[in-house]
Amino acid sequence: MSDAGRKDFSTKAKEEMTPDSAKSTQDKIKETVTDTGDRVARGFQSDNSKSGTQEAFDKTQRTHDNTSHGGASGSIGDKIKDTLGLGNN
Repeated sequence: MSDAGRKDFSTKAKEEMTPDSAKSTQDKIKETVTDTGDRVARGFQSDNSKSGTQEAFDKTQRTHDNTSHGGASGSIGDKIKDTLGLGNN
């Protein structure tokens, strides 16, 4: 279970386990938007006010974001382009 206002763990797990090739463009855009919203919510709430599970999950996600997705330096527009396969890679 996730904290109030956050993406549910089971939803996130399902999204992560489903290959991008099996997702529609609409699904990819929706995931990008909801992931961004969850990251914003994660940033506004201090770790010590989260449940233990939520705190551990957020720390893992921050590490993942910083090492593989450019962290906070990547713009939302860039992340949407990457999701749609329009990035400069």
